Amino acid sequence: MTEKTAKKNETRELYYQSPAVERKVNLTTTVIVGAVALFGGILLGANWEKIDPYLSGRKPTEAIDFSSLNTVYEKLAENYDGTLDKTKVIEEAKRGLVNAAGDDYTYYLTATEAEEFEKDLNGDVGAGVGVEIGQRDGYVKVLRTTPDNPARKAGVLAGDIIYKADDEDISALSVEDIAKKLRGASGTKVKLTVVRNGEEKSFELTRETINNVSVYADYKGKTAIITISRFDQDTGRLAREKAQEAINKGCDKYIIDLRGNGGGYVSAAKEVASLWIDGKIVVEQKSSNGLYNEKTYANRGQAILAGKKTIVLTNGSTASASEIVAGALKDYGLATLIGEKTFGKGSVQALEDFLSGEMLRVTVAKWYTPNGKNINHEGIEPDKKVERSFEQINKDIDPQLDAALKY
Repeated sequence: MTEKTAKKNETRELYYQSPAVERKVNLTTTVIVGAVALFGGILLGANWEKIDPYLSGRKPTEAIDFSSLNTVYEKLAENYDGTLDKTKVIEEAKRGLVNAAGDDYTYYLTATEAEEFEKDLNGDVGAGVGVEIGQRDGYVKVLRTTPDNPARKAGVLAGDIIYKADDEDISALSVEDIAKKLRGASGTKVKLTVVRNGEEKSFELTRETINNVSVYADYKGKTAIITISRFDQDTGRLAREKAQEAINKGCDKYIIDLRGNGGGYVSAAKEVASLWIDGKIVVEQKSSNGLYNEKTYANRGQAILAGKKTIVLTNGSTASASEIVAGALKDYGLATLIGEKTFGKGSVQALEDFLSGEMLRVTVAKWYTPNGKNINHEGIEPDKKVERSFEQINKDIDPQLDAALKY
């Protein structure tokens, strides 16, 4: 789950702004206060870096001696048989510094990476091959292929292990880095090699612009099946539109498909949860330093699906903001969860933007369901467990949806 924060000064104002207090003073008092304020301003300005952490509630940052890092660079530059790209040296030093936190969800992004991240978050993936990938059993695998896109047309199957792109071994890369390798300009080609049942299989794929709307609906009689693929800035509005559309059609049962939804904005999760929850807490986040403690409440008077029979479909790729919605609906007894245990990402990340275009994605807190449970590394167990194999996915057999339709 990622909630974009304001820039540094705005963040301080957001958390610490106090109501203005009207005061009446005489001329003498004004002059004295002005003189004191002038002197105080000079003193504060000279020592702001030391004083600011205490005023903002943040702990003072202990200085680190980076001279040894510079020594390493000097020796590298003196002895390396080649040319060093200084920009890349600095970028990788920043990356290494952030990686020292040892948290999978805290990392540094260059300006280019930050731009791509923003596009991913809002579903603007550009051109690709139409595969959803994720970590499974120690490998990055195809979790599903999207309809009417290159990978499915070529015969790529769910369960295939990603091995190579254009004959380059990419199997050890992260999910995000592999995704980048598969993207490119529309009309360009990529040779994708996968491992299936111990054998290599290669496919020549032509990238196409991917239609990647975050919410869409289907209907089975009086049952609405609303699929939410991510939580972006439009998700709340789209989900409400689809919910109202289903109400207008006279639907009396709602299946919310969150399978494969890796999360997104907390605000979008709140908007979706507000379709069922009226004014109550949706999620609470807590940080060790107290700076990011916050309770998020559902909107009032907007729970148009309250009291409607609701089933939420989940699997191992249902994560973060998706788990916020699933957890809140389960805690309040407003929905039945069917499928598989969710991923288990119970932490909150903030995005810190830099003027250079770089970005720091940093874990700032843990989040808790309305009943006070943190699901980090544990996930949420469904009320009714129904598994779906890769073979069933490839044959368009969906026992989880079937169970929800019969429920």
